[in-house]
Order: sequence, then C-alpha cells, then structure tokens
Amino acid sequence: MDKLTVERRSWNMGRIKGRDTEPERRVRSWLHRLGYRFSLKRKDLPGYPDVVLSKHKVAVFVHGCFWHRHMNCRNAVLPKTRPNFWLTKLNGNVERDQRNEIGLRHLGWKVLTIWECEVQDEVKLWRALRSKLSESHHA
Repeated sequence: MDKLTVERRSWNMGRIKGRDTEPERRVRSWLHRLGYRFSLKRKDLPGYPDVVLSKHKVAVFVHGCFWHRHMNCRNAVLPKTRPNFWLTKLNGNVERDQRNEIGLRHLGWKVLTIWECEVQDEVKLWRALRSKLSESHHA
C-alpha cells in the first residue's frame, strides 16, 4: 500500500525532470574535466542522447535506474501499487532504449549508458567514464 495519496504521488511524479537532471550535470562536468567537448540533446539522432561527443561519434545516455530498469540495481524496484501499469510503462522505456541504441549503432555511433547509481560516487563515475570511453575509442 502506498503511503501517499494518489494526488500526492501524482504531484511527486510530475515534478521529476526529464532533462538537465543532477546525474546528467555530473556526467557533463566529468566529461569536461576529462577534456571532452560535447553537445546536448541532438534531435537529429535516435533517442535524443543526453550528451553527444560528435568528434568521437559517441552518444551518451544518463539513465535513471528506476525509469530504465537497471538490472540488479536496488533503485530499480517495481512499485507495489499498480504493478501492471508500472511494468508496462517501464518495460516500454527499456524497449524504446533498445530501439534507439540499435538505430544509433546502424548510423555508426557508439552508445554509452551511464546509470544514475554510477553517478552517486564521484570516483566510480570517473572510473566508469574513463573505462567506457577508452573502450569506445578502441571498439
């Protein structure tokens, strides 16, 4: 049973931003510190990647663990209220993410996904970015 009223839960969910989130800002900050130059939300690319490193043909998505169903993550718990609704909605997000990634790869782009839980720890984030970007340069 939800501890919040339907109205309050709706209000809370409506306040969640879809762009320029704290995790996105942290990823951009670290990319900048690592010397990368980038653009944001390129509308001409599938899925409107959060960060685009055009010079390297790398599209970066910063995904919320809950909204994009990060496997085996403690933040990706299915809500107990209206589980069928949430399962349909969240699985739809995952399917759309997969379609966007396939579309980008067909266009010759490398795709990096940074998860919200990776952004919480600055050292983990730095290591993840360096590791994932060095892999993408050699792929």
